[in-house]
Amino acid sequence: MNQHIRRVYVPMTETAFYILLCLRKPNHGYGIVQKVEALTDGAIRLAPGTMYGSLSKMETDGLIQFIREEDKRKIYQITDLGTEVLRIELKRIERLYKIAQEEM
Repeated sequence: MNQHIRRVYVPMTETAFYILLCLRKPNHGYGIVQKVEALTDGAIRLAPGTMYGSLSKMETDGLIQFIREEDKRKIYQITDLGTEVLRIELKRIERLYKIAQEEM
C-alpha cells in the first residue's frame, strides 16, 4: 500500500468505512445508502453528493472497482486493496475500543 492511500484513508471517514463495508458484495450507490441506513438504524444517511464523490475517488484510488451496469446503475465491488485498507481500519477501531474499555 502506498503512502498516498495510507495518508488519505487511515484513519478513514465514516463515509469511506461504510462504503467499503457495504461493497464486500457488489452494490450501487443508492443500495449503499439504503444499507447504511439499515445498519445504523437511520442514524447515518449518506447524501448523494458525498456518496458519489466518494465512490469516484475510491475508484480512482483503486479501493473499489466498477464491475457492471444494471438498469442504468453502476455496480461496484471492493478490491483487494480496499479490503486491506478496511482491515487496517477495523484493527484501529478495535484497538481504540479495547483501550476505552480498559480505561472505564
